[in-house]
Amino acid sequence: MLTIDPQTELTPLIGTSLGAGDWFTIDQTRIDAFAVATEDRQWLHTDPERAAAGPYGQTIAHGFLVLALLPALASSAVELSGFTSIVNYGLNRVRFPAAVRVGSQVRDLLRLDAAEVAPSGTLLTLTHTIEVDGQDRPGCVAQQLRLLTL
Repeated sequence: MLTIDPQTELTPLIGTSLGAGDWFTIDQTRIDAFAVATEDRQWLHTDPERAAAGPYGQTIAHGFLVLALLPALASSAVELSGFTSIVNYGLNRVRFPAAVRVGSQVRDLLRLDAAEVAPSGTLLTLTHTIEVDGQDRPGCVAQQLRLLTL
């Protein structure tokens, strides 16, 4: 696992892979809990019997569930240490190229796109590619901004 702290020289890392996170299982219990929390109870996510006859043959994770898991998935690839705060500053681009079926194993492939020093801290631009075990296309590709402050 890569550790980035306030002394880490980020310039040589720009444009490179920061590593891959651990595999993580997307189970129906997590999908159902997300559906309750967001009030998004579409049958494609929450009704295994109906979804079995649907386009994916089983339930699938909400795209926004996969997106919400980015911090957790990234934490096993890169440790951000020694900062006063690490703020999710936003997203530039998000795509969901392939469905993430219930029971799938996913992991984060993380790349550093930019690192800008600003008065408020260092703004990282990171691309998360959520790999789905056994699938050619990722479940999510998202460019995230994270502000690191001292």
